[in-house]
Amino acid sequence: MTALVPPSDEVSDAPGPLITDQLVHWAHRTPGEDAFTFVDHTSEHPLGRRRTLTWSRLYEQVRAVAAAIDRSDAASRPVALLAPQGLPYIVGFLACLHAGAIAVPLFPPDLLGHGDRLRSVVDDCRPDLVLTTIASRQQVEEFFAQRGGPSPQILAIDGIKNRNEEWVPRHVPEPQDLAYLQYTSGSTGTPAGVMITHRNIMSNARQAMAAYQVQDGPRVAVGWLPLFHDMGLVLSVAAPVVAGIPSLLMDPVSFLVQPARWLWLLGERPGAVSAAPNFAYEYCVQRLTPEVKRSLHLGQVKALINGSEPVRAEALDRFAEAFAECGLRREVLCPSYGLAEATVLVTADSPARHHRTIYVDRVALMSNHVVVSLAPDALRLAVCGRPVEQRVRISDPESGTECAPGIIGEIRVQGPNIGQGYWGKADLSAAVFDAAMPDAPMPDTEDDRDAPWLRTGDLGFLDDGELVITGRIKDLIVVDGRNHYPQDLEASVSGAHVALRPDRVAAFTVEEGQGEAVVIVAERGRSARSAGPEAIEQAVRAALSTRHGLPLGVLRIVPPGRIPRTSSGKISRRACRTLYLADGFPGITQSAATA
Repeated sequence: MTALVPPSDEVSDAPGPLITDQLVHWAHRTPGEDAFTFVDHTSEHPLGRRRTLTWSRLYEQVRAVAAAIDRSDAASRPVALLAPQGLPYIVGFLACLHAGAIAVPLFPPDLLGHGDRLRSVVDDCRPDLVLTTIASRQQVEEFFAQRGGPSPQILAIDGIKNRNEEWVPRHVPEPQDLAYLQYTSGSTGTPAGVMITHRNIMSNARQAMAAYQVQDGPRVAVGWLPLFHDMGLVLSVAAPVVAGIPSLLMDPVSFLVQPARWLWLLGERPGAVSAAPNFAYEYCVQRLTPEVKRSLHLGQVKALINGSEPVRAEALDRFAEAFAECGLRREVLCPSYGLAEATVLVTADSPARHHRTIYVDRVALMSNHVVVSLAPDALRLAVCGRPVEQRVRISDPESGTECAPGIIGEIRVQGPNIGQGYWGKADLSAAVFDAAMPDAPMPDTEDDRDAPWLRTGDLGFLDDGELVITGRIKDLIVVDGRNHYPQDLEASVSGAHVALRPDRVAAFTVEEGQGEAVVIVAERGRSARSAGPEAIEQAVRAALSTRHGLPLGVLRIVPPGRIPRTSSGKISRRACRTLYLADGFPGITQSAATA
């Protein structure tokens, strides 16, 4: 059957202001070219089974699903996506935007470890319509039946057939209308839905294209991050639609089972752009054998983005060194900073230059001062590049005034990609999204002069106009009046003993006696079972004392995979602390130390 494409009189060389305008544009201009390809590794084929949608087929399916959403009277209402990673997910998301509904990118109920989060999000947004797949429909129906109360209408995306009808949307969204709710990962508390407009997502997609030079030469997006996560959604779906470039995707589990699959896709076509958090780069270094490396060809990769958690310079070094023999160029590694409240991207390093690091004095950092140091124990921090068509300022967290150079403060952001607040949380929205900075320099454009500032809750400083992240306000560990960043403590503990897994450590404090006690929860390595807890405890205690001047309160040594993580792979310190306070990880080999 011939795929439907819009009549030529509906398409211009200058698409409109919506992502779906871009979709219509590419469906007409390049109808037969590949748009999205999903590599399914659950099949018996050793390299996975591929399913591809061309731009015309994508538009045809999006149009059909959008018409079904329209018939369900879901315009301007939340429509939840409870579907597995794959092409139907992309179709469903774009169809929501095309029909003027508010998409809520989520996941099916069988995603391990995320049941409570799914219930919290559904209770918060209360969708009248849910999109899923034929394979997942039964479990979605059972989820809502067990939840109790009225159940929403449920549609299977891949079960909706094109009627070849002359469908005209009853509600055509404007750029300022809500496009979707991006629920935060939950690393700092109950998930909250960031309200992202059509203008926000278009702006951030274009900012990402400019930051990583997607417009230049051949290019392809490659991804495995969950599509319900902000980085996965923007870089694997939104940016490719805006740029008209192909996108290759696979399931996150496929990456975890065999990380080489990601790197094989990166080398498949020239100009690959991809993103992952720190743990993924470390994971590749640890898991890939010399034999697998010989099959990799990474010389034409355009940009590898490292974000979603504080970037560790050492992780970038190890990845660059490990895969240099595969042709990987160090400069394509791009430390970046972003957050869901800003759609995703805020600052980025350029793939055209070697990423920069800075060494600072540890003691000065404890009192919020930045002092460049050449001392052997200086802390090395990754520089996360410059703002991308946005404004970034460092402010005092209490007064909101701009910090002097060399002082660590809260990062605040202003730009067209900043979300509109949290769904149904007016007070929290005002506190986070409507901050003022009266002493900040005036912006260049008239439109931004009265725009509020986003309080990110993250700490950092600017070095020659480039952003350096030091930590998160809520995670900051304060002992005896000195500030300690948990990721710094976690790095020291990870390297204290070979029995501990790298990047599988959580540091936090609990009330004990007259003050705060430092608690360390660390996963034992799979291949280091002979070391006793006493030896590990002694090494951890020495590392904390020598490098940070901190006493160890409690050490818990747990099996691999027991530390809670967020959807993007970050250590969830809050969840870990809650678990520790609830039962102390019972039945797990552990070591308790006295302060």
